[in-house]
Amino acid sequence: MGLWRIDADTLAQSRFVISPLAEATACLMALKKGVAADPGERAWLDAHLPAYRERLAGDPVTALVIEAAVRPRYLADFFTPTPLGQGEPSFQEELARIRDTPPGDARGHLETALNGPIPARLHRADLAVRAADLLDWVWTESVLPYWERRRRILEADTVARTRRLSRSGWAEALDDIRPGMRWLGEGRLQVNVHDYPARRVHGARLMFVPVTRRHGWVSWEEPDRYAVVYPCSGTLAGAVRKPVPEALGRLIGPGRASVLVLLETPLSTTQLVALTGQGLGSVGRHLKVLLDAGLVRRRRSGRSVLYFRTDAGDGVIGAVDNPE
Repeated sequence: MGLWRIDADTLAQSRFVISPLAEATACLMALKKGVAADPGERAWLDAHLPAYRERLAGDPVTALVIEAAVRPRYLADFFTPTPLGQGEPSFQEELARIRDTPPGDARGHLETALNGPIPARLHRADLAVRAADLLDWVWTESVLPYWERRRRILEADTVARTRRLSRSGWAEALDDIRPGMRWLGEGRLQVNVHDYPARRVHGARLMFVPVTRRHGWVSWEEPDRYAVVYPCSGTLAGAVRKPVPEALGRLIGPGRASVLVLLETPLSTTQLVALTGQGLGSVGRHLKVLLDAGLVRRRRSGRSVLYFRTDAGDGVIGAVDNPE
């Protein structure tokens, strides 16, 4: 299995970060696979998959690059650079790291991903540039129009993970983060189930990077930076509206109850408006009452303010769901 041995200082300073490039890469992987993981992704694929396939049909060399770079068990290293972890760089700043890959490195990374020689048509100097151009197209056509909403979803996930970490430890925060990944304790993080040598992650920057598509990977630039890219919470990505217990609706009102139920996961006011179907003013009034009662708290994440249930709020939900 893929095992990272992480020292205490690295673990203590690890961070959840947002990467526009990682989101675009995950979207490209979803387009390449062409199979939806949920109804929301199905609608997105229906909107963007035909244009993606048409673009690659007209550019067979780039299609070969992507086929070689995105393998079932391996991704070409140049295609998934590890985030710098300093603020939130722009998409173009991140993309430049792919575009500037030396041609020899790009060919070598593709050979590693293929576990063999690259096709003769890929013996050329513009492989990384072609990959970057396609990612730029995917970003512009299928990510950027939704980016502000997706950013809020990703921010909500990072707050939720950080909250679980502070309350219950690494095992609770990471065990369901992506298939095959588990916190084993004593500084040991299983990052996947592949038979790779263990890596010593000491004195490095360790980052956890959420994406909204159902794809994930690990990357590193030894010895300085390591990253785990993971699909964010299904509740957030799918935007599923939860039922409100009838007794809770009678107690505090159905509108306020629906807000409290949804705040099991940190959400912004905008997300609550979308999920509840209530107006912005109504959601704001409900949040003020719940804040004053100590049932929810708020925290700033990036440009958003996210609300989440407190232990007292969890207790109210639990009492209604399990009356004695």
